Amino acid sequence: MKTVRKFPEHFLWGGATAANQFEGAYQEGGKGLSCSDVLKAGGSSSLRSLTYCMPDGTVGETGIFAMEQFPEEAVPHVIEGCYYPNHTGSDFYHHYKEDIALFAEMGFQCYRMSIAWSRIYPNGDDQEPNEAGLAFYDSVFTELEKYNIQPIVTLSHYESPLNLTKKWDSWTDRRNIHCFIKYCRTVMERYRGRVKYWLTFNEINSIVYGGWLEAGVISCKKSELEQAAYHQFLASAMAVKLAKEIDPENMIGCMIAYTPAYPYSCKPYDTFGCLEYMNESFFFFSDVMVRGYYPSRKRKKLKRKGIVLQREKGDDEILKQGIVDYIGISYYMSSVYSSSNDGMEAAQGNMMAGYKNPYLQTSQWGWQIDPMGLRVALNQLYDRYQKPIFVVENGLGSSDQIEADGTIQDDYRIAYLKAHIEQMYEAINSDGVDVMGYTPWGCIDLVSASTGQMSKRYGFVYVDRNDNGTGDFQRKKKKSFQWYRQVILSNGEIL
Repeated sequence: MKTVRKFPEHFLWGGATAANQFEGAYQEGGKGLSCSDVLKAGGSSSLRSLTYCMPDGTVGETGIFAMEQFPEEAVPHVIEGCYYPNHTGSDFYHHYKEDIALFAEMGFQCYRMSIAWSRIYPNGDDQEPNEAGLAFYDSVFTELEKYNIQPIVTLSHYESPLNLTKKWDSWTDRRNIHCFIKYCRTVMERYRGRVKYWLTFNEINSIVYGGWLEAGVISCKKSELEQAAYHQFLASAMAVKLAKEIDPENMIGCMIAYTPAYPYSCKPYDTFGCLEYMNESFFFFSDVMVRGYYPSRKRKKLKRKGIVLQREKGDDEILKQGIVDYIGISYYMSSVYSSSNDGMEAAQGNMMAGYKNPYLQTSQWGWQIDPMGLRVALNQLYDRYQKPIFVVENGLGSSDQIEADGTIQDDYRIAYLKAHIEQMYEAINSDGVDVMGYTPWGCIDLVSASTGQMSKRYGFVYVDRNDNGTGDFQRKKKKSFQWYRQVILSNGEIL
């Protein structure tokens, strides 16, 4: 008898985007500048750069993961005449009704999006919120409600207000917590009953590799990045508690960029080094937000490095009281750890790339394709925490081509997602992992966070926008559009 593969009855299918990469309208409706608004585009083999202005008016730029080269007196700045892809994104701001109708046609039950903090509080520390910004998201939620699509809202997705960076280097300063919680209160009260699922900080652990994207932090000093992460942990915990006070029905989670690593060999140094890498890059962050305290290994490491966090009385209680309801993860690839890099070839990837795995194929951008790694990731996290997990990002970036007949035959994307969904099913059905839902990244084409390209496409829907800023934003369904529609309609039975 053939076994019928179906996902749990209440499993949530949908897709994911982020305001800074998708929304556009960067100065419309009273929006202020964010840390993403000063990022130029990179390329297929180069990451993005941050532009700045010196006191004498001269301008320059530095790589987002090379902040040690940022001049001491420089100020992040939008340079006239430069192209900044996030300024227009995919123009969701003017196409949201069309886009949400497309999501509904695919059968989305949920849509992971973010609210741009700088659209609600343009400077981050304003006395009053920007009503035009609040009204925009009112309209978005109204449209989602029309199709019975649940919003999954990320509160901070690579979008810290630029003014807070200029004033006190953003999250390195404790005053940022107050500004963030004020913003959280505003949106949670405004959208009470309309938004049930929240995420605090997108890929909060990416601060390990630099503070700009995640936290709007210029400093590259390890001590200041550790302090910024500490402030975000406190803010996340406070946001969890606040969400429950405003509406006990709220479910609020953390979000981790998760790239499980395999030891390169069975050498003990490879095995233990891999464990240390996993602890420092992933488990430290989830431990604090799921368990409510700094693990002993992290406290020991900070002491060895002579880093003393600036703390206040009551902080420990804040962390304990603000543990999350669920764990959100992004999963794109796995990595390989080696204690010795002799002859090892570095892999490309989402910051946490490691070395090349000879057993895996790679994407057009060099990211290692490992569907079983998703099953590994889900098991690792669920065994550790026994908390529900939401796969809120997973996808394949590729340069899709429009055929002579107008179609986009993205079979490679279908194959990638199919293989990952199969492994997610095995984690649920065979291993007993509690997975809440699945929202593939870039369900509609948007700007790549790491390279700033539009040509690195993830979506089921093509957006006519090019790397040089040309294109009319016309939407076009890809082959994967109808495929994913069938996946959702069959609750995962038809892949």
